[in-house]
Amino acid sequence: MLQYRLTLALLFCVNAFACSCTVFAMQEDAKEFSTAKNDADLAKYFAAETKKISDDCLNDINSIDECNSKKQELRGQLFEMLGLSPLPQKTDLQVVYTGETEHEEFVVRKLHFQSRPGLYVTGNLYVPKKVKKKLPAILYVCGHGRVNIDGVSYGNKVHYQHHGSWFARNGYVCLTIDTLQLGEIEGIHHGTYREKMWWWLNRGYTPAGVEAWNCIRAIDLLQSLPEVDAKRIGVTGRSGGGAYSWWIAAIDERIKCAVPVAGITDMKNHVVDGCIGGHCDCMFMVNTHRWDYPMVAALVAPRPLLISNTDSDGIFPLDGVYRTFNKVRKIYRLHNAADQLALNITAGPHKDTQELRMHAFRWFNHHMKNDDSLISKPAEKFLEPKQLKVFETLPANQRNSKIHETFVDTADVKRPSSHAEWQQWCSEWKTQLKEQTFRGWPIDGSPVKPIQLSESKLLIAQQTITRVDYQFESQKHVPLTFTVLKNDRVKSIQRYQMMIVTDDSWIGMNQWLKTGYRNSDKGPQLDILKQLLRQDSTAIVIFTPRGVGKNRWNQESKANTQIQRRFYLLGQTADAMRVYDIIRCISSLKSLASDDIDVLVSAEKSAAILSAYAAIFEPAISRLYLFNPPASHRSGPFLLNVRKIIDIPQAIALAAETTSIELSTSDAKPFRFLSELETAIGKQTGVELKTK
Repeated sequence: MLQYRLTLALLFCVNAFACSCTVFAMQEDAKEFSTAKNDADLAKYFAAETKKISDDCLNDINSIDECNSKKQELRGQLFEMLGLSPLPQKTDLQVVYTGETEHEEFVVRKLHFQSRPGLYVTGNLYVPKKVKKKLPAILYVCGHGRVNIDGVSYGNKVHYQHHGSWFARNGYVCLTIDTLQLGEIEGIHHGTYREKMWWWLNRGYTPAGVEAWNCIRAIDLLQSLPEVDAKRIGVTGRSGGGAYSWWIAAIDERIKCAVPVAGITDMKNHVVDGCIGGHCDCMFMVNTHRWDYPMVAALVAPRPLLISNTDSDGIFPLDGVYRTFNKVRKIYRLHNAADQLALNITAGPHKDTQELRMHAFRWFNHHMKNDDSLISKPAEKFLEPKQLKVFETLPANQRNSKIHETFVDTADVKRPSSHAEWQQWCSEWKTQLKEQTFRGWPIDGSPVKPIQLSESKLLIAQQTITRVDYQFESQKHVPLTFTVLKNDRVKSIQRYQMMIVTDDSWIGMNQWLKTGYRNSDKGPQLDILKQLLRQDSTAIVIFTPRGVGKNRWNQESKANTQIQRRFYLLGQTADAMRVYDIIRCISSLKSLASDDIDVLVSAEKSAAILSAYAAIFEPAISRLYLFNPPASHRSGPFLLNVRKIIDIPQAIALAAETTSIELSTSDAKPFRFLSELETAIGKQTGVELKTK
């Protein structure tokens, strides 16, 4: 109880002290570390992690048998990473035609359908004027071509209308569909890019999954049309539409021919070269299984695939497109289908050029119509935006604008029926967390050997305290430090009281430690620290994980956003790797002790939950002191897919299986699962809940 009160008070006092720190203090802190060096280390880390993923990509597939045996497993992983596992129910499309627009060579049918109840897809169906037999069909998925007039969205299908008209004028049925972001009903593609909706990661949600699902249902619609040959359906689109062409071609073999244009490059371009900054979230799956993007392309094999790009595209650079093509070519060769894969590079920037269109048209004509004649008609825009608009009034039951709230289900954890069921849940959750949330942790868990950086003496209320600063490498290119404070009268350390310090409290803590103490110094912080340091066999450890304190990287808002996004492209999150840092710091502490040691960990807010997850996987943590943790992952910390498995109350209960916990909060209601659990299993959980 004394330990709890002292730790709680120390944390609160440190935070209060932090709030009173001056700009001068921050400037003084900056002299002790270099944000530029931290940024350089982070860049090296991202490059090393990217190389691991790139080197592994497709390297274990060396025969046609391996291609065939792994395809379904890999496709299942992609469904999962798009938020489509389990696959949603195929409900009635409720197709509604709202009008027609005629041209001398084709008819445009304006329509909408619901890929899920309330999730509307607006589109234009281009059909030749004369249809004498079933025709091949093209699903055209749009890039980000905004058409908004007087505050009314006409959909990006209007911007890309020339593609649909060309296909119809040349003997195809073409369904051009709007995207979620820029359709007539506007949803969101920019959750992490702009809106700070980092909780998308917790849900395993990406708008790429919505676009992929809308494409699946669009194929369902095409196959139902009397004019369409259901066995000859192709897909194309550029930019965002190029990416969606990849998703649907990879996961749905009803696509017989694909031409993704300017829609894919490799992880090196995105993470190392910074192309991620030019893309919204619809371009990326939640990379749980740590894929490089040639893996997506390889799932199209052996079907005809033309990878098309310009040579000066700033967000799909040529070198990454070449690397992607070369890796995929290996898979096509294993299928003895090298002639079904081609690379088309034309001059120009990231733009819908005529040269790109011509190659795409010829590819479709060759593979879907066995027609190699010259292209005589250019793709032209014939219609005004109002002629292609589907809705007069937007439907009241639309879910497009909030689909990110419901598209991926979260775990609905109720209390177990028995202690045996609870034990089963704990085992399953731990496995799922390893596979879906912390898969990005290094496999190598070798002991950590810290290096002593400095040692000094402090005088606190006439007690001589030794301060020792250590550095260790949590991962390659991730150097971290921790500080150990020990009363000189303590001869043998048997217990470490570890404080996980966040940016909220680090400046004050650091100033406090380096100021130097005098006998005349007074204040609650000194009284608490003095009492902690008087405890027999106890040392205090102050630790800041990556991106925090002296380890912090660029905090400018846009730069920090792209840093966080790089982590999730690598199948990690910054918070997940901070959990790993806590575990590695404890490994360092173990190496300093000659005997087994107890580690008591205290933290507040989101850091408290990081500590709880560390305790799930680190048995040396014998006690946790958690202060004011968030009640749900909606508020952080942000961990891939975690809400598909558990939420914060369940995580605390899971940690309590091996660790005693004291939880201090101002509102106990969100944590009622803990008391309900005790009733259900007939025993205490090991969590002592304290309400201030």
